[in-house]
Amino acid sequence: MCGDGVWGKENMGVDQRDVMKECCVDNALKEKNDNSSWGSSSTSGFILLGLSSNPQLQKPLFITFLSMYIVILLGNMLIILVIRSDSRLHSPMYFFLSILSFIDICFTSVIVPKMLVNFLSETKAISYIGCLVQMYFFMAFGNTDSYLLASMAIDRLVAICNPLQYAMVMSDGRCIILAVVSCVISHLHALLRVLLMSRLSFCASHVIKHFFCDTQPVLKLSCSDTSSSQVVVMTETLAVIVTPFLCIIFSYLRIIVAILKIPSASGKWKTFSTCGSHLTIVVLFYGSIIYVYFRPLSSYSVVKDRVATVMYTVVTPMLNPFIYSLRNKDMKQGLGKLRDRIKF
Repeated sequence: MCGDGVWGKENMGVDQRDVMKECCVDNALKEKNDNSSWGSSSTSGFILLGLSSNPQLQKPLFITFLSMYIVILLGNMLIILVIRSDSRLHSPMYFFLSILSFIDICFTSVIVPKMLVNFLSETKAISYIGCLVQMYFFMAFGNTDSYLLASMAIDRLVAICNPLQYAMVMSDGRCIILAVVSCVISHLHALLRVLLMSRLSFCASHVIKHFFCDTQPVLKLSCSDTSSSQVVVMTETLAVIVTPFLCIIFSYLRIIVAILKIPSASGKWKTFSTCGSHLTIVVLFYGSIIYVYFRPLSSYSVVKDRVATVMYTVVTPMLNPFIYSLRNKDMKQGLGKLRDRIKF
């Protein structure tokens, strides 16, 4: 299957050749490690195949993702700087937005730098401990993102449905508590998941058909009984991830009911427009997450899940600054003030 004769067939599609290349790499590594059982050894590691095994695509992919990573860093740091420098943006909504931007920087920094190194590397290796550490921070920052989005939904709910008590309900102390609780729950969830993953053994292939150490592709490699891990994934993970999602759904249902009671069409649109940026990010973030994680392990698809994962790990954090700055009047004014200060 992996011989030169197969690769020479002109009628073979690009996707099929790419899958067969990955198969060849996987088989070669399996043969090399047939006589070794390394599941509990911290000296052994994994091989990350990345987005594509085609050598001709490595440099173009490196340039593409390096550009996206730079945009993520600059865009989100600019959002934080604008919010910190403009006193009119010192409100709960922008407090959560500044934290979200910081978490997005951390979230992508867990994945993208290693991915960029692997684009230019022949080994594409990651240590066993490094894989678990990457998995931990990926889940911790990813879940913090979802809880911050829920906090922002609550902020919009109170602002629209109970504006007279907004200052009291969304006080500085309560906003800080929401942010801290978001981080604590997310890190505890990540710790539990990584502890479960660390108990698994990997006796044959250690080639991860992904661009980072995500839970599903790593579980696929284990020769241990993963049923308990999968039960945790489908129960505890459901509780942790679905809770903020349900909070967002409930908040927007209440918001929609309140907007429908507004008599004028212009009033309805003006009120709903204050939620537009947040709702766009929610759809992008949760749409790809639901596709990747809320399915049985048996239905895991390498190519499709890579694309969906890129959406919420790279594309969404890159779009956040544009969505919030281009669709938000206050942010536009803040950006203008910052630009004027830099000029002088």
